[in-house]
Amino acid sequence: MSSQPIFQDRIDAGLALCQHLQHYKNVDGIVLAVPRGGVPVALPIAKILQLPLELILSKKIGHPMHKEFAIGAVSLTGQVISPNAFASDEYIQQETLHIREQLRAMYKKFMGNKPPTPVKGKVVIIVDDGVATGHTLLSTIEMIKNEAPKKMVIAVPVASKQAAQKLSEVVDEFVCAWVPSHFRSVGEFYSDFTQVSDEDVITMLSPPK
Repeated sequence: MSSQPIFQDRIDAGLALCQHLQHYKNVDGIVLAVPRGGVPVALPIAKILQLPLELILSKKIGHPMHKEFAIGAVSLTGQVISPNAFASDEYIQQETLHIREQLRAMYKKFMGNKPPTPVKGKVVIIVDDGVATGHTLLSTIEMIKNEAPKKMVIAVPVASKQAAQKLSEVVDEFVCAWVPSHFRSVGEFYSDFTQVSDEDVITMLSPPK
């Protein structure tokens, strides 16, 4: 059974999500896009809701023996480590420093010298182009919660049933335009799922001339 694409492209997906987010227009809030695919989805949302758009940067810490297996995640300001990480403190510390260095370079590339806006007391809307498992987002949410936002919202165009259920349990509001009964990959729900380049992200985040 082949599923029909639901969205033309990521911008179209962002517009579809806006219909479910109107109650956040002009609130004291911020839209945080997961790079790179989340940025074109978040762009129309931030414009229509008249909220600032920034990036949420985080990266998993891989297990010392199996780098693909995540034992935690690191952001520019936070860190979560799984309780049964089976890795030394020294390894975690080194990896954290190394990942932060990469994230700082990435942030500077995309946002220049603009410091990240503190999220304390704000409505935070995290946007991505779709969610298959939700693992990475879960650790991102945990890190943002430590910064005491007023309310946390996740907005994604499409999500698997499992991810939708998991994520809706950990945030104040989970907004998703489409939770299909059969889910293989995020890309199958887009007519155009071209990879978003660094240059695209820089253009989208640069203030209008």
